Amino acid sequence: MDTSPRQPRRATRGRRPNRAHSYNFGPHELPVSPLRNSVLLPNTVMPLYIEQEKTRRAIDAALDREGLVLVVAQSHEMVEVPDPSDLYLMGVEAQVERTFIGPDPAYSVMIRALRRARVVRYTDYAMYLTAEIEPIAEIEDASPLALARMRIVREHFELASKATGRYMEEAVSTVMGISDPGALADAVSMTLDLSLHARQSILETLTIPERLELVDGLVLKEMQVQQIESKLQQNVQVEMDRSQKEYYLREQIKIIQKELAEHDPGLRDGMDLRERIETAGMPDEVRTRALREMERLDAMNTMAPEYTVLRTYVDWLLALPWTTATTDRIDLDDAQRILDNHHFGLTKAKERLIEFLAVRKLAPASRSPILCFVGPPGVGKTSLGRSIAEALGRKFMRVSLGGVRDEAEIRDHRRTYVGAMPGRILQTMRQAGTVNPLFVLDEIDKLASDYRGDPAAALLEVLDPEQNSTFSDHYLEVPYDLSKIIFILTANTLQTVPPALLDRMEVIELPGYTEEEKLHIAQKFLVPRQLTDHGLTPARLEFRDDALRHIIRDYTYEAGVRNLERELSGVMRKVARRVVEGKRAKVSITPPRVSGYLGPQKAFGHEAETLDQIGVAMGVAWTAAGGDLTPIEIAILEGKGSLQLTGQLGEVLRESAQAAISYTRGRVRELGISPTFYEKNDIHMHLAMGGVKKDGPSAGVPIAVALISALSGRAVRHDTAMTGEITLRGRVLPVGGLKEKAYAAYRAGLKQFLLPRKNLHDLDDLPSEITDALRLIPVDSLDDVLPLVLAAPPRCTEATEHDAPNTTPPAARATDDAPRVVDKPNPVTPHEPQRPLVVGLN
Repeated sequence: MDTSPRQPRRATRGRRPNRAHSYNFGPHELPVSPLRNSVLLPNTVMPLYIEQEKTRRAIDAALDREGLVLVVAQSHEMVEVPDPSDLYLMGVEAQVERTFIGPDPAYSVMIRALRRARVVRYTDYAMYLTAEIEPIAEIEDASPLALARMRIVREHFELASKATGRYMEEAVSTVMGISDPGALADAVSMTLDLSLHARQSILETLTIPERLELVDGLVLKEMQVQQIESKLQQNVQVEMDRSQKEYYLREQIKIIQKELAEHDPGLRDGMDLRERIETAGMPDEVRTRALREMERLDAMNTMAPEYTVLRTYVDWLLALPWTTATTDRIDLDDAQRILDNHHFGLTKAKERLIEFLAVRKLAPASRSPILCFVGPPGVGKTSLGRSIAEALGRKFMRVSLGGVRDEAEIRDHRRTYVGAMPGRILQTMRQAGTVNPLFVLDEIDKLASDYRGDPAAALLEVLDPEQNSTFSDHYLEVPYDLSKIIFILTANTLQTVPPALLDRMEVIELPGYTEEEKLHIAQKFLVPRQLTDHGLTPARLEFRDDALRHIIRDYTYEAGVRNLERELSGVMRKVARRVVEGKRAKVSITPPRVSGYLGPQKAFGHEAETLDQIGVAMGVAWTAAGGDLTPIEIAILEGKGSLQLTGQLGEVLRESAQAAISYTRGRVRELGISPTFYEKNDIHMHLAMGGVKKDGPSAGVPIAVALISALSGRAVRHDTAMTGEITLRGRVLPVGGLKEKAYAAYRAGLKQFLLPRKNLHDLDDLPSEITDALRLIPVDSLDDVLPLVLAAPPRCTEATEHDAPNTTPPAARATDDAPRVVDKPNPVTPHEPQRPLVVGLN
């Protein structure tokens, strides 16, 4: 195939191209010349500008064969190189009269349309496209109907030409001089400014009266548009300023769009979008922005890449709720019933939520406080938010913030980024469909930050009542009102929550459940739900209370009840299998049978010591499971005064150990310890479970007690747990997590719990079973602690009066602020009974 560039030349009718580029046609097969944005009608002469190489070859082939060619319109104007599926099946058989070759490879031809032709089939050769056609001869129709319609069309066209003044006099005279009805319809159609689809419809109308009727309707529509334009001109003629001119132009556009929308789906879509914008209830600023974007959208080619981006932006504006809201229904009795049905215990949290609803009922327009539920996993933080949404009748939406480290997750990127869309907040608002849902932002303490920004800082604008009424998402770039939303946050700990974010929250702590509470939850909620989920009934499966206690105590170690529910599900799966296999009709779960269903014991927390030991003190630590015992062991070895700390200790714990040593060195005579212990001995402190990192300012007291015990040889009470940080003077400072630490001491079966006096208020909401089982002893200094936990010092007959340690317990001194516990330290044996009481709470 010759692919060399064509040399500039002038071609005339009858020019013979290279025979290698020709094909032999059948009796009705013609080369095809597609038209991209026009339709050719018979008895019309039209110049064509040929750009495509394939069409040039078709014209060359036509010149080689009497100059006949099939001219047919493309159904899709944007296709550069059409295939047969892109072409109509009705065209015109035309004669190539002349060709004009310019300096570039493209050239122009003059085409005279002869008659209509129906395509039987297309053949797509490599060189050019051909079509087997069925010529349609125009039969002259001199019937009265055709002549009457011809006169009507001629009269209406003459009126339209005079009213509009848009047509040249020569063209009008030529059309008015045509006497053939079919030719008149075609000539009028070519004169009018019609769309491609309308003109193709005229080409495909073969019956002359019907064709004349179709053309007459188009002429009348042209006259109606002109009448509307004239009316608009009269209405806006007086002193038209800039705004009036804009209004006039917009009205013209609306009328034209309304008239053309029947044939153009794109225009219909644009009109629908404008109507939705007007009725969406957007603020004026947002509506103006949306209409401005619609103007850009109307002026943009639908195939342009920016069209999709702009259309998506407008769709987002329309998808967001602007005025739709749910009506709050506030019934305190009903809310209390919902909370009690869904949650056991949590008295303090329920009381605060009922107060919140009461305030909402008295002052509906008041700003909602940002409640933050803090507690271990599985205690019901998220489900509390769901219950409040149900009580209010609001949509419940949950957004998980765990692991979010990109600011764009909250308010996204600008539209200049590929694939940009609004952040999580507005995405959730779109799903909610109302402007006043209830949002639960889960895991607020798991937020992170890196080089992509700080999402916690972005949340400030979302949560702050002073700012969230004009929240700005980077994608929308218009203000959005979040002030009607009720925000509830959840966290496992407040230590990792940024202070600026914490300042905007009202913290409600949810402590872990006690064993008794877990038993009630299992009986009332978990077992019935799991029976339903596994297709069982109480008649087939029975859980005894002692079996549930056994599972709670020995198979789960948590503050919540998630693992408990998993273990119950494991039992029921095995029971369901036996029932299906027909091996059992009814199963009763007793403690000895639990291991057969769940295997050996799984939960092994730190157990309390059974004997008083030297150098071992029982500390307590806050954990995600609700607190745990932390035995602190200290060994005194021969050496040169070095300190060795093991057990994956953090910097705070290391500093607590240093403070305990310094306190001990300053009180050697009072404590009965050798003044040179730090010169001749090495001290090794160890915390068990070395693979777990440990840190926190609450182990100073047990470290000092263990150190003094190891140096003085006095045993530490095994049934006592203690917490608190110390100073170099021995003062006991308050710490956090007292509720969880008290739970840990209670679960381990200890008898006494020593805590800083300033932390007494943290124990107000402890259940009665804990306060009845534990002696809660507040202390102010180590002088108060040591007599309560250390055995009496051994007698030393060789000690001088100056060196004798002062063993008089601080409780026996005449001071008003000493804790009223006992008159002297009274260490107990493991078998000595202890009467439950709360000491020093006055």
